[in-house]
Amino acid sequence: MLDLAEELRRWCAEGRDFAVATVASVHGSAPRQPGAALAVDAAGTAIGSVSGGCVEGAVYELCREALETGTARRERFGYSDEDAFAVGLTCGGAIEVLIAPVRAADPWRGGYEAALSAAADGEPVALVRSLSDGEPGALLVRPDGAFSGTLGGVGAGAEAGLSVSGSVVTGASPGLSAAGAAVAGSALEPVAGAAPGAAVAGPVVAGSASAPASVSDRRAADEAAAFLAVGRTGVLTPVADGAYRGRPAELLIESSVPPPRLIVFGAIDFAAALARVGKFLGHHVTVCDARPVFATRARFPDADEIVVDWPHRYLDGQRLDPRTAVCVLTHDEKFDIPLLVRALRLPLAYVGAMGSHRTHHARLARLRAAGLGEEELSGLRSPIGLDLGGRTPEETALSIAAEIVAVRRGGSGMPLRGAGVPIHREAVGAGC
Repeated sequence: MLDLAEELRRWCAEGRDFAVATVASVHGSAPRQPGAALAVDAAGTAIGSVSGGCVEGAVYELCREALETGTARRERFGYSDEDAFAVGLTCGGAIEVLIAPVRAADPWRGGYEAALSAAADGEPVALVRSLSDGEPGALLVRPDGAFSGTLGGVGAGAEAGLSVSGSVVTGASPGLSAAGAAVAGSALEPVAGAAPGAAVAGPVVAGSASAPASVSDRRAADEAAAFLAVGRTGVLTPVADGAYRGRPAELLIESSVPPPRLIVFGAIDFAAALARVGKFLGHHVTVCDARPVFATRARFPDADEIVVDWPHRYLDGQRLDPRTAVCVLTHDEKFDIPLLVRALRLPLAYVGAMGSHRTHHARLARLRAAGLGEEELSGLRSPIGLDLGGRTPEETALSIAAEIVAVRRGGSGMPLRGAGVPIHREAVGAGC
């Protein structure tokens, strides 16, 4: 639901009651990913989508029902060959959807409002909810593991339903979190969505003096901090004792992180086109060039930032995460080599450099002479982009953006016709 944060924050400010249907999990081919949402207010106004149109009508009615009953429910939609005209996904996959009411009188409303406000302002935040029917509570978790709100009915005995406020005590034993993120008991290198220097490892969350946190809420906050550190949204089955209140339970952890960065070096026409495409794809776009006469707002109206600096010096001053894409379009050895030596040693999502095959081989020789090994050089996408046959700046930008998406999503870049691979699949890494 955090993808609708700006609009839903306005609904909250206006005091509207509404219900939100959020995609919790996807099986097979489906048009929307976990976290996609459809919201319906008491007047019947609807925003968002969970399926691109396949099951919106049925989900809309379930939202209206949740508003009337005040209870949450979990529903599965899929395609059946035996009943091809039933409500389902004609693309052949299946989705599970959490439908939860958010009414002004509900004690957990504050958790939703805080999460929506943080997400709308571009702050990294995770929202945790139970997938059990009838339990619409919410827990807001920050990158450092601090949390507020409650999971409502999902608690330990008499502690269930308490509104809590947590804080982090770092220094826990290093290891691996349940989300699979590498952790430690001290500051980490920046990762996707994490606050600089934040420790996401095994935090011990302490409740406030006025309202001690339940064991369930503490554990959920710990897990959500690990999800948030890598920008992950998905379903978690608690592994400590496998149950809440003595029964199996699952949690939907929804992460909202700032847009991934696209840094374009070289203030040329191709960079202007790439800035437009990158912005369209949801990136925070920076254009950097050492020549002030070219790096101007008039030439790059779509960029979020325009920087006049030597490319390698600018890169040295940035705190980058594994979602960052770097595109080197300068075509000048004195800019390219120092920049690429640094970029190829960083854990970035994508590093590409423009040039012909001849330029590429000459560049590789210079990079080897500068000390880069074959493993580091294997991360360089050059000549940059996919083979679309394009020639114009716009066509070239499309080619580069297509390769960035393919790297992010694990695509082959081949035509889907006859490829024999799923259209939708999980990302292979942290993403761009």
